[in-house]
Amino acid sequence: MTVLAFDLGASSGRAVIGQIDNGYLTIQEIHRFKNKPVQVGSHLHWDILNLFTEIKQGILKAHQIGFTNIESLAIDSWAVDFGLLDKNGELLANPYHYRDRHTRDIMDEVLTIIPKEELFHRTGIQFMDINTIYHLYAMKTANNTALQNADSLLMIPDLLQYFLTGQQKSEFTNATTTQLFNPEMQNWDYEIIEKLGLPSKIFKDTIQPGTMVGEVLPDIRDELGIQSSLSVMAVGEHDTASAVAAVPRIKDQNFAYLSCGTWSLLGTEVPDPVINEKTLKWNITNEGGVNDTYRLLKNIMGLWLLQESTRIWELEGERLSFELQKELIEQADPFRAFVNPDDSMFIKPAHMPKEIQRYCQETNQYVPQTKGEILRCILESLVLKYRFVLERLEELTGVSFSELHMVGGGIKNSLLCQFTANAIHRPVYAGPIEASSIGNILMQYQGLNRIENLQEARNIVRNSFPIKKYEKEDSHKWEQAYNRFKVILDEQSKERN
Repeated sequence: MTVLAFDLGASSGRAVIGQIDNGYLTIQEIHRFKNKPVQVGSHLHWDILNLFTEIKQGILKAHQIGFTNIESLAIDSWAVDFGLLDKNGELLANPYHYRDRHTRDIMDEVLTIIPKEELFHRTGIQFMDINTIYHLYAMKTANNTALQNADSLLMIPDLLQYFLTGQQKSEFTNATTTQLFNPEMQNWDYEIIEKLGLPSKIFKDTIQPGTMVGEVLPDIRDELGIQSSLSVMAVGEHDTASAVAAVPRIKDQNFAYLSCGTWSLLGTEVPDPVINEKTLKWNITNEGGVNDTYRLLKNIMGLWLLQESTRIWELEGERLSFELQKELIEQADPFRAFVNPDDSMFIKPAHMPKEIQRYCQETNQYVPQTKGEILRCILESLVLKYRFVLERLEELTGVSFSELHMVGGGIKNSLLCQFTANAIHRPVYAGPIEASSIGNILMQYQGLNRIENLQEARNIVRNSFPIKKYEKEDSHKWEQAYNRFKVILDEQSKERN
């Protein structure tokens, strides 16, 4: 039995074949492609038609190399972004990128209409200006004609599925990230939608992961020269929901996870949203998961700071390989300066290294000068923020997590994994790397009734993929660093307030 997973990240996408035999899962990447946003005038867009072309190319490649018996395919991607369709089902405009600047100051406007406490208690979602709610309200205030003429809103995986099947569905895990979904009602919160003056008709009924959406359209099969039918399934379409499904935890064990890449998402799995004054104060979110679970987590800026710094240096004429980055970090002195990775100045800066230096100067710290010092500052700050969030999750849940499971592409950075173990003072289990693709595949198997439940899926992950353990080192030095880091966060918070 064969299934096909498309896992779309903020910078690249991949098509992955999955096959299970005697409780072991094997995966094979058959197609990889870039996902580059496009700046047009003052707006940043996703090239959605190119993504659809790459998905068709992935289907074609699967058949060309002999996988002609694919039982289903599914798509997962990043959250919050969407496309709008008119009443004839035509795409009205290229989707905005979540880093587009049209949401600047929009959150404050929304919160004058719906108080912060009310919006959080109705949705359980953290406040980030990239959330769907703020993009939609920015479009409304700009008299955006696409929104005015829209008949349907589809999140990115739902939009691509629609292109494949002609079926318009909204998958649950991605819908919850919009800050427009009410988990208590298990539906879109039409009271919020009405208060903001958004068109209620564009929000489609939600479906759960593991639901069959439809068949690939005959015209597409003819275009690709494929004779057999091909089913399309909804999975955990927010890539983090798929990644968490692939965390190889042991049955009945409370666990904390970190899905790390461009973004870092640190959280735990809970049966119901945790919505109270502390989650509001700490801006911790409750996103839908697979199999009637929720992900109590915090979005942390992640390796974006490192990726943007190396991109800038490459533009300036020096490309740093992963090996050279590691060498430069190890040569730099530890704990010279720290930044808050989630500071708004790092969301889309013109020059990331200079912004890191400016942050350190403004907080009266040593200003890192060399590339190694800047890279070390980023990694150390990131892992100390992991500990900061992990301790708050423990307080919210009343659970003391004995270890941390790290998944995703970020675990290829061995220094990140080791620094994380050092910072949190507990073991880190790293793997699998392709967690989102694997979770996507396993949810397809569950939807096809070949896997009974989520725990069986996780047992398969544990049996099928290598997991590397990192033990903590230099606990005393990291404890001192953490205390300094907390002081910087506290002082910065007082200044901002």
